[in-house]
Amino acid sequence: MVPDSCEVGPFSTIGPDVVLGEDCRLISHVVLDGHTRIGNKNVFYPFCSVGIAPQDLKYGGEPTQTEIGDDNTIRECVTISRGTVKGGGITRVGSKNLLMAYVHIGHDCRVGSGCILANAATLAGHVNIEDFATVGAFSPVHQFCTVGKYAFIGGGTIVTQDVLPFSLTSAKRENRAFGINKIGLARRGFSEDRLKTLQKAFRYLTSSKMNTTQALEQIRGMEGEDAKLLAEFIEKSQRGIIK
Repeated sequence: MVPDSCEVGPFSTIGPDVVLGEDCRLISHVVLDGHTRIGNKNVFYPFCSVGIAPQDLKYGGEPTQTEIGDDNTIRECVTISRGTVKGGGITRVGSKNLLMAYVHIGHDCRVGSGCILANAATLAGHVNIEDFATVGAFSPVHQFCTVGKYAFIGGGTIVTQDVLPFSLTSAKRENRAFGINKIGLARRGFSEDRLKTLQKAFRYLTSSKMNTTQALEQIRGMEGEDAKLLAEFIEKSQRGIIK
């Protein structure tokens, strides 16, 4: 279903099970496939492919799904795979995200809202990118990893464990979290008090002599929703965290 308000450029194809929202723009050579539901005001640049079959040898053509929110910018040659039956059956992308050229979002991934995935950032299957996170250029993220809210991953960083919310993580520092994403958080409206609280929490994690369990105990005793979110993220981590 394609509303009249949408602009479909030359050589673009839209599958029969695709539902497109209002005011979307397909510039040219865009492929929308599968059981895909797309919100309003999304812009698709040339040669991007959305809702395509997953790169999973176990996939047998099941009618799995892709969901995309509103106001996303999906640049050249981005690929977004539909879900798999064993992975929950759906790949989700939220709203107001910037997916730069050659980004790959694998099957059963969840990308929140307000995220930036820079050129050639690659999400293997089952990855969870929380709201307002940034994944740097040429950064692959391993299956089942979670990147926390407001995290910033520097370019060329290989991510094989969960990335702490609010953190600045980079391959230049041997794949370590070396503090909070201070500039990004300030741009998002974080007050000085919130930043100071987070800096204190990260000192427990990254620069004290405490182990993770001891640092977590200290963070649990701190006031504020940010410290609570950080503690809950660490407690729920399945793959371990990058410290």
